[in-house]
Amino acid sequence: MGNSPGQTTRRILLTGLASIAIAGGAHALTPLKPVCATDRVTISGPFGKAAFNVDVAADEVSRSQGLMHVESMPLSKGMLFVYPRPQIMSFWMRNTLIELDMLFLDGFGVIQHIHHRAQPLDETAISPGDMMLTGVLEINGGLAKRLGIKAGDILRHPSFISLNDPWICG
Repeated sequence: MGNSPGQTTRRILLTGLASIAIAGGAHALTPLKPVCATDRVTISGPFGKAAFNVDVAADEVSRSQGLMHVESMPLSKGMLFVYPRPQIMSFWMRNTLIELDMLFLDGFGVIQHIHHRAQPLDETAISPGDMMLTGVLEINGGLAKRLGIKAGDILRHPSFISLNDPWICG
């Protein structure tokens, strides 16, 4: 008994799919890792979890501009400064019109220091000392204390190496 045209077509299709799966080896069965959003951070700690939508300042131009001349910022918003390698950091509030909390981060996203309520237009240097760090999150002044965010809490963002393996976005 011969094969009908429909059976022949199905057999060719299934054979082709099996060949692709075999040729792909284990990669054909490995699920894709989720792509983490770069415009959002989460902070976790004993207080619970907080999320912020962020603008990322990852180059010299955007880092030097920062939040200068911004007249207001929603509570759920912030700016994440990211540096390519650990370094000693110093910030100021030149031309910054809103009060800010600055959360200084190591390469794992662990908050090492918080400068609370940096004052608008103040050009005094703001630094966590001689710690070698890779990032700073700026949020509205007073918000870190109000939410209970403290040094030792962990910020999650693709720019930082996760202490948990694997890290799932969110």
